[in-house]
Amino acid sequence: MTSPSKGRSGREYLAIPGPSVMPDAVLQTMHRAAPNIYAGEIVDIAASLVPDLKLVARAEGHLAMYIGNGHAAWEAALANVVAPGDTVLVPATGRFAHGWADMAKGLGVRTQILDFGKRAPWDMDQIADALHADASHKIKAILAVHVDTSTSVRNDVAALRALMDDVGHPALLMADCIASLGCDRFEMDAWGVDVMVAGCQKGLMVPPGMAFVFFNDKADAVRRAMPRVSRYWDWSPRANPEEFFMYWNGTAPTHHLYGLRTALDMIHAEGMEAIWARHEQLARAIWAACEAWGEGGPLELNVADRVNRSCAVTALRLESPHATALRDWTEQNLGLTLGIGLGMAPPGDPAWHGFFRLGHMGHVNGHMIMGLLGGIEAGLSALSVPHGSGALEAAAKVIAEG
Repeated sequence: MTSPSKGRSGREYLAIPGPSVMPDAVLQTMHRAAPNIYAGEIVDIAASLVPDLKLVARAEGHLAMYIGNGHAAWEAALANVVAPGDTVLVPATGRFAHGWADMAKGLGVRTQILDFGKRAPWDMDQIADALHADASHKIKAILAVHVDTSTSVRNDVAALRALMDDVGHPALLMADCIASLGCDRFEMDAWGVDVMVAGCQKGLMVPPGMAFVFFNDKADAVRRAMPRVSRYWDWSPRANPEEFFMYWNGTAPTHHLYGLRTALDMIHAEGMEAIWARHEQLARAIWAACEAWGEGGPLELNVADRVNRSCAVTALRLESPHATALRDWTEQNLGLTLGIGLGMAPPGDPAWHGFFRLGHMGHVNGHMIMGLLGGIEAGLSALSVPHGSGALEAAAKVIAEG
C-alpha cells in the first residue's frame, strides 16, 4: 500500500456533499479587512444580492437572509408560518426530512410524517390519502425536501403542488432546496412553491454561514396573521429593510457578502440552464462509472431509477466495512475526501461502514469528476474490493458526448 503521505502533495479535493469546492475567486474576494458595516460598498453589495438570488431560485417574491446554516433556515421558515399546536405534513425520504420535522416539534408543532424509506421518492397516492383525510384542513404546511442530502433521493416538487391543487388543500408548500439550489433544476414560482429554504455552502459555492428563506405573498399573508413571531426569525424586516442592519438583525456577515457577490457573478455568467445541464452531465458520468463497478462487485447506487437521483449528490452502498475503508484510503493516500453515509445507519452500528456519498455540486467540471472517479477506482483496487471493469471509460464517454 502507498504510504499516507506519498500521494498528497498536490491540492486536496473535498468531494463531500457540502461544503462544496469553493472557487479561488470567491476565496480571494473574501480575503480582506473588515469593511464599515454602516455605509459604503457593503450596503450596495447586500442589496444587489437579493435580485440575483431570486434569479437562481426562479422566484419573484420575497427573500429574507440570515446568518446561519440550513438548520437555521428550517427554523426561520417555520417560525413565520406555523404556531404551537399547528400541524405539518412531512413526506420523508431520508434524514433531512426527519430533521426538519424535529425542528417543527421543537417549536410545539404537531408533525404527521409519511416515511417512504431511504431509496425511493414520495408516493403521491399516500400523500393524496393524507390530504383527503384532512377534511378540516388542520395541516397548515407540507415540509417537502427536494433533494435529501443523505440518500440522494430527488423528489418531484411540481407534482406535489399539482396534487395539492387537485385535492384542493390550502396548506403552504414549503421546499428544502439546501442540497439542490443551483445544481438540480428548481423553479419556485413555476412549481407553485410558497416557501423555500437554502444555504450558501453547496450550489452557491460560499463557505457555510448564510441561510435564505424565499417566500411568496400567500406565505407572507400567513405570517401577518401569526399571533407572534420571534424578533430574530421574523422575515418581514429582513425582506423589507428600512436600514442596512435590518437585513441581519444586527451585524452583517460582511465577508460572506463579498464571497456571495463573486459567486453569483460566476453563476449568472454561466447561466442557470447551462449550470443545470453541466450538473446533469457530470452526474450521468458518475452514475455510469458506479453502474459499471457494480456489475462485478458489491457497489450499488442507493437510488435505482435515474429519474429519482439528484444531480448534486450520489449516495452509494458498499458492503461494510468496505465503504469506510475506501474513504480512509482515498483520503490518506490521495488527499481525496469522500462523504460519510450520513443517516443511512446509526453511528456505532457496523452497517454504518457500508455507505458513502459523493458531492458533485457547484464549482465542479469534467476533469475534477474524472479525477474523483479515478481515485475511487484506485481505492477499490488497492483494497481488493471486487468491482466491474470499464467504469472510467463509461464516464469518459458521457463527458465526451456532451
